[in-house]
Amino acid sequence: MSWGTELWDQFDNLEKHTQWGIDILEKYIKFVKERTEIELSYAKQLRNLAKKYQPKKNSKEEEEYRYTACKAFLSTLNEMNDYAGQHEVISENMTSNITVELARYVQELKQERKSYFHDGRKAQQHIEICWKQLESSKRRFERDCKEADRAQQYFEKMDADINVTKADVEKARQQAQVRHQMAEDSKADYSSILQKFNHEQHEYYHTHIPNIFQKIQEMEERRIVRIGESMKTYAEVDRQVIPIIGKCLDEIVKAAESIDQKNDSQLVIEAYKSGFEPPGDIEFEDYTQPMKRTVSDNSLSNSREGKSELKFGGKSKGKLWPFIKKNKSPKQQKEPLSHRFNEFMTSKPKMHCFRSLKRGLSLKLGATPEDFSNLPPEQRRKKLQQKVDELNKEIQKEMDQRDAITKMKDVYLKNPQMGDPASLDHKLAEVSQNIEKLRLEAQKFEAWLAEVEGRLPARSEQGRRQSGMFDAQNPATVNSCAQDRESPDGSYTEEQSQEGEVKVLATDFDDEFDEEEPLPAIGTCKALYTFEGQNEGTVSVVEGETLYVIEEDKGDGWTRIRRNEDEEGYVPTSYVEVYLDKNAKGAKTYI
Repeated sequence: MSWGTELWDQFDNLEKHTQWGIDILEKYIKFVKERTEIELSYAKQLRNLAKKYQPKKNSKEEEEYRYTACKAFLSTLNEMNDYAGQHEVISENMTSNITVELARYVQELKQERKSYFHDGRKAQQHIEICWKQLESSKRRFERDCKEADRAQQYFEKMDADINVTKADVEKARQQAQVRHQMAEDSKADYSSILQKFNHEQHEYYHTHIPNIFQKIQEMEERRIVRIGESMKTYAEVDRQVIPIIGKCLDEIVKAAESIDQKNDSQLVIEAYKSGFEPPGDIEFEDYTQPMKRTVSDNSLSNSREGKSELKFGGKSKGKLWPFIKKNKSPKQQKEPLSHRFNEFMTSKPKMHCFRSLKRGLSLKLGATPEDFSNLPPEQRRKKLQQKVDELNKEIQKEMDQRDAITKMKDVYLKNPQMGDPASLDHKLAEVSQNIEKLRLEAQKFEAWLAEVEGRLPARSEQGRRQSGMFDAQNPATVNSCAQDRESPDGSYTEEQSQEGEVKVLATDFDDEFDEEEPLPAIGTCKALYTFEGQNEGTVSVVEGETLYVIEEDKGDGWTRIRRNEDEEGYVPTSYVEVYLDKNAKGAKTYI
């Protein structure tokens, strides 16, 4: 059906309808534009969300992403970034393929519509002019016919009147003839204009208007087709990214399936394993008979072979000592009052608690020993290995730089016009100096690492002297607060958390320590090396000197000794050779 034949008289309604069609198209464009804005906003929010939960670089949070569950979560965050990118693609494609194209098409459509309706109005104006001409010629013909009829009647009246002169009659006759001629001319003009109007009107209703309306119809149908194609494009833009979004989701599922709970459990072991052995059984102490307390199987023995092996057990028991209630059993046979008084005045029963407080404060202030001796053996080994790897990487980097400078120098030597070889000597010397410093640093940490791993004897003379040399190279570390808890060979002392407990609970046990009697000697020791006790609570010893042991090493790397009744304190366990007497009076077992 054609609008030209069916709607020939609906020009105004067609004008309104086509304008409505353009409004619909513009509304659809606005809809797509708002959809693109939503996609962009959604993509931005997704990216911000993924960024918010990304681990911060060089932080403890980044270390947590060693676990498979955390790695899967990190993969999910990365996939969400790609997911957001696909929504940005949707927005971009909808903007370019729909919004921009339709906006351009709307402008063209408006121009085309304007042209068609301009031609229609022009045709209307032309037919209206023809109609007005027809009406004018018709009225003129009618007027001339009336004038001719009146002139004829006047002539007949004059001709019948006998009193009128012949000249008047002749004048009236001529006047009637003129009017009749004018009427005939008007008739002919009217007839011509009428034929012309009928022709124009036929052309208007059967040719011009149908052609214009047909073009308008085709324009409107193209608009409808175009909006349908845009809707298909709208869906296709979404459909194109579905496979990629599906891949993102598949990767998230794959990441989730890669989670290995056993692996994560093993990582927890590696992260927190101390390397110590659990404490052994506690011997039964019979108080029904007067007897001396003996050292438990887990205490350090006289044999030097077992000392290193049982050290960890002693430490583990030593960690619990602040929580043991003082034995209220009947006291042993008292010594002479003067000796007891002198021993009480020279002893420092709360020294260990005080050192724990100092160590807790030192760790809180961030004073970490350079050899990581504040960590358990296994954790210390990992830290030292990590430090060695980092130093080796830096050494390799410096060596690569040295090789590059050397090659450049060779090029300058062969081609002096390219540069002065001497200008690279300073840089080459600086790099070589850096390499030497890094190698010395690496050797120091490798020595500590070898000592921890057992490649070097834990208490060999070489190891002790090497540790002493490194301590001398790092006076800042030696003099730090944390030095109070280090042993010279870098052995582990106490965990930070346990020290915190000792610090918090120290006050609760002060009363009991105040009541404690001076510790009796439980053995002797021989100084293997000279030790300058510069920190509070320590005692200086000379190589070869023999002293009394009043408190064995509880795993923190220090042994409490007494030189005489007036001087006692702590020395590094690795600096002395201890001989415990199981039958010594007052020997204690620390659990």
